[in-house]
Amino acid sequence: MSLVFVFPGQGSQYVGMGKNLYENYPEARKIFEEANDTLGIDITRLCFEGPEDQLNLTVNTQPALLTTSMAALAVLKANGIEAKAAAGHSLGEYSALVCAGVVKFADAVRLVQLRGKFMQEAAEGKGGMAAVLGLDAAVIEDVCVKASANGQTVEAVNYNCPGQVVIAGTQPGLEAAVRLAKEAGARRCVPLAVSGPFHSSFMRPAGEKLAEVLEQIEFNDVKIPVVSNVTADFVHSASEIKEKLYQQVFSPVRWEESVKRLYDEGYDKFLEVGPGKVLCGLIRKTVKGVKTLNVEDRDSLEKVLAQLGEVG
Repeated sequence: MSLVFVFPGQGSQYVGMGKNLYENYPEARKIFEEANDTLGIDITRLCFEGPEDQLNLTVNTQPALLTTSMAALAVLKANGIEAKAAAGHSLGEYSALVCAGVVKFADAVRLVQLRGKFMQEAAEGKGGMAAVLGLDAAVIEDVCVKASANGQTVEAVNYNCPGQVVIAGTQPGLEAAVRLAKEAGARRCVPLAVSGPFHSSFMRPAGEKLAEVLEQIEFNDVKIPVVSNVTADFVHSASEIKEKLYQQVFSPVRWEESVKRLYDEGYDKFLEVGPGKVLCGLIRKTVKGVKTLNVEDRDSLEKVLAQLGEVG
């Protein structure tokens, strides 16, 4: 069975995530406790109780999401469900790398807390993001070029699935891009509730700071195949992975291509591990005829075990 574990990124968080796993599975409880001990803050309480505005701060969202995804992963493994390959959307790539044995969970959760801090600092007052629906990527790229006149910057930063590309940039630039996209036939343009233009060139200072931290952490080569956001291709060595994580902060997330790359290699079952089903939806829009599943609580786990029971 060609089963891929995929891990969600920022935007999938919600107050209460992981609580059901924590209450029902000692493996999940252990992950949340390790995160608390490692970070020196009660990330568990933040996941379960909020408040929402604090959970949505990038510096908190990133370790909270990683922890919740790793709790779900621990429960899957305890039930004999193992991935044949892994990928993650933006922040989710760190979860994929823990899954693939590249980095220890404690190191990863510290790393993403700092990544969130650096991104939040770099984003301060720089602009925002918007999802453009119903246009080809090439048309959106052209729109970004035109909207980047007059000292503004707008870039295509998340290629999520056919007909869905996220753009990021300065506020006036985004407004111009949205107007041009609608003129070009975009079905909808949706402003995103984020604190800055993530994955754009504005994030390069965050990438530079992250690179210094990455050098202090032990990485291993992959134990199962992992696809990188930056290249939409498989990464192998520890040094290559560190380089790609540095670049990822200020480079587009090539999710649509990543899913196609996995599918072309014969991976036809995708299990979203962590909060929500965002990636399941994107995957179904990208490749037809694949099976998508998700695990975020006891009910969804039992459905997965029923469908993948032969593995355990």
